[in-house]
Amino acid sequence: MLRFLSFNIVFQEVPGEVTLAINISGCPNCCEGCHSPYLQEDKGDLLDEDVIAVLLSKYGEAITCVCFMGGDNDPAAVERLSRYIRQISEPSLKTAWYSGRSKLPGHCFAGSFDYIKLGPYVEKLGGLDSPATNQRFYQVKDRLLKDMTDSFVKTNKA
Repeated sequence: MLRFLSFNIVFQEVPGEVTLAINISGCPNCCEGCHSPYLQEDKGDLLDEDVIAVLLSKYGEAITCVCFMGGDNDPAAVERLSRYIRQISEPSLKTAWYSGRSKLPGHCFAGSFDYIKLGPYVEKLGGLDSPATNQRFYQVKDRLLKDMTDSFVKTNKA
């Protein structure tokens, strides 16, 4: 069962997409230095197909992607909701999952998503915009994971 605390329209989490990011609570990873420690608590409203349908009826024409920010406490539910979004959206919205796991759970199919971010946050390595990050951001195409992490790294240009 998934619960969420908030959602926002964002532009940086998925390159080239206008994304509805849903902040899922109950994160079991408890990464040191986490920027959203409030998401570690299991609280908020139930996130299910009915809620997704309401959000898409409200924001569907303004977005190109839905990103699940978390959900590591129930990966099967995240995958189910991603498939549901693809099924009911016309044209099909892209879906993304920001997971703090080091790798995709064995029972999850990467092809259920268009984008997947994997890796726990390690404070000394930084997030996706750090050249030293351990986190990886992938585009899923034809069941293959294409690493797009470099699209987040900020370079200093003189």
